[in-house]
Order: sequence, then C-alpha cells, then structure tokens
Amino acid sequence: MIAAAPPVTDSAELLDAAREVLRTEADAVAALGERLDDRFAACCRLLAGCEGRVAVLGMGKSGHVAQKLADTFASTGTLAF
Repeated sequence: MIAAAPPVTDSAELLDAAREVLRTEADAVAALGERLDDRFAACCRLLAGCEGRVAVLGMGKSGHVAQKLADTFASTGTLAF
C-alpha cells in the first residue's frame, strides 16, 4: 500500500500552490479568446434570436451544469429549462 503524502500546512507552500493554480487557470481562460471564431458569434445570434424556450439537457454532473446554464439564461431574459 502506498502511504499518502502528509498534508501541506506551511503557509508559504499553500500560497505558492494556490498562485500556481490561479496562473494556470488564467492562462487557460486567456487562451480561449484565441479560439473564438464565427461559430461562437453564430451561436450567440441563434440564442439571442430564440423566440421560444431554450432546452438545456444533461444527466448527472452535466445535468447540474445544464440547470445552471438554464438559470443563467433565464436571469438574462432568455426563457430556458
């Protein structure tokens, strides 16, 4: 059996680890901007022009994400379920 590493309790190590995670995530978000293209704009136009309700589907974890998306759409004026 492999022994688990002892928990890190040193404040400096914890802060360094947190900063590294935030840098990694920030870089990933920044890289998304480079990947946007006309498909994103087309999707935005499609959703903005929706005359009925937007159905967002998923099961399990994706269902929870779908519910959050539906709530966000509804809070911005796009009827969704």
